[in-house]
Amino acid sequence: MAEIDRLRRAEGIVFLLCFAGSIPLANWLIGDVGTTCVPNGPCLIPVAPGLVAPSGVLAVGLALVLRDLVQRRLGLRWAFAAIAIGALLSASFAPPALVAASTAAFLLSEIADLAVYTPLQRRGFVRAAVASSIVGLVIDSIVFLTLAFGSLDFLVGQIVGKAWMVAAALPALAWLRERDRRLGLLPA
Repeated sequence: MAEIDRLRRAEGIVFLLCFAGSIPLANWLIGDVGTTCVPNGPCLIPVAPGLVAPSGVLAVGLALVLRDLVQRRLGLRWAFAAIAIGALLSASFAPPALVAASTAAFLLSEIADLAVYTPLQRRGFVRAAVASSIVGLVIDSIVFLTLAFGSLDFLVGQIVGKAWMVAAALPALAWLRERDRRLGLLPA
């Protein structure tokens, strides 16, 4: 049992570090990486035919899943700590014009993600992670775009781009669920 606890904690720390790293990554992407960079606005990437979104959507979609993994491995207290750390990182790494939008969107979306994931996780890990991520990504998109740009012009692209990242994580989540069952590695 001690070995399983060590494995759970070690994985939780890795997920926490990846989660924390996704926040400055999202802020860097939005300002520096894209097929088009709007003057005084975000860098954009295509997320579907004829649909673009600020490039930070890639890291934000992943962050929502990673927060769920932190909670699965380390527990609810660590999930709250991760959100607090993430908000500080978001405020620290966001471009000055986007600090308030980035921080508010991060806090509200991650709290919503936690509020949905926590009760659903008992009914199924993958289902809970997907449902909570969808709620989180919609809230993140609406809050960020409204506060940062005063417009929801990129809303559909934001939602689609983040949803792609959640979908990309599904095979890893399913594998993790099965491995956890096989090893008796229960969530914290």
